[in-house]
Amino acid sequence: MYLNSAYLNNSHIDFKDKSRPLIVGSCGTYRLNTRPKLPTYRPRGRLDFQIIYVSAGAAHFHFDHPENDTIVTAGNIVLFRPKEFQKYEYYGADKTEVFWVHFTGSNVTNILRSYGIQDDMRVFFVGSSLEYERVFKKMISELQRCQKDYEELLSVLLRYLLILIHRQLTKQHVLKNEYLDSEMDLAAQYFNDNYHSDLKIEEYAASRGMSVSWFIRNFKEYAKVTPLQYIVSLRISNAQFLLETTTYTVAEIGHIVGYENPLYFSRIFHKQKGFSPSEYRKQATKK
Repeated sequence: MYLNSAYLNNSHIDFKDKSRPLIVGSCGTYRLNTRPKLPTYRPRGRLDFQIIYVSAGAAHFHFDHPENDTIVTAGNIVLFRPKEFQKYEYYGADKTEVFWVHFTGSNVTNILRSYGIQDDMRVFFVGSSLEYERVFKKMISELQRCQKDYEELLSVLLRYLLILIHRQLTKQHVLKNEYLDSEMDLAAQYFNDNYHSDLKIEEYAASRGMSVSWFIRNFKEYAKVTPLQYIVSLRISNAQFLLETTTYTVAEIGHIVGYENPLYFSRIFHKQKGFSPSEYRKQATKK
């Protein structure tokens, strides 16, 4: 097992300090190769905050209760807040390597929020990067050497780490949004091209590898209406155009826009526009 750690003022005791916005109390790394197990158990948590970055292998965390077992793999960060129950283990068989930093201060929660780490975030993926490791190692070195202004530099280094994390979280959010926008654009175009057909929302969602509930929820966020409401809107809008510009019968127009039953078409049209199709045509021709 490889261990390298350092503590502010050489004190292993956790502490709470509000004299400055952000204070690094300790930093370190563990790497397991042969030791079978390295456990940590703090039923009352600590007074400070802790970030654990899993850089290789995996780690076992028991959030909230000892019987819970969550496997956190490489590229993820775990954040513990003050007084949170802590129980976790590293196993040699997993070839685990982690970096950790403890910190406190008068404005920690707001600082975390400003870098995209919200209050309900406990485990989040940030990817693997040697830059993360470099920052952790630099903090360890500064705590060990205690050169001039090292405490201020430690807070700067921690903020730099948080900036790297924020960039990665933002990048993931953008990629997710790009995927969603692309999928919803495709769906909207498909509905525009096929609104007159017998469309089944369930079949479309399945064809794109989505659950129906997930698709409906995200389409509604994208278009401000459900997929079915979107399709009905297309049908009624095109029916309006045909009523205003052609001499097709109401039944023919209903068929053109996707309604086989003329009575059902008239009922839907009236619900949407407040007029029956015939009444709408009369109003339109008077203009």
